[in-house]
Amino acid sequence: MSAKVEIYTWATCPFCIRAKQLLKRKGVDFTEYSIDGDHAARAAMAERAQGRRSVPQIFIDDRHIGGCDDIHDLDAQGKLDALLV
Repeated sequence: MSAKVEIYTWATCPFCIRAKQLLKRKGVDFTEYSIDGDHAARAAMAERAQGRRSVPQIFIDDRHIGGCDDIHDLDAQGKLDALLV
């Protein structure tokens, strides 16, 4: 799988951990931006994520996917693997 995957996280966020576990199970390499306490990084993430400030925020090939529930929903619908190619 060769898609560019990026995920904005907080270290102790259970939803961030779940989303990363899903990507790891699928063997996906991803870039993680840990934004704990970094207000500028969070603002940049929110701008990129159409105003969403919650974590995680996930991007595949610069397309905003959403958060943990969104990526798990895509997987349950069988649509995630196609995005990761």
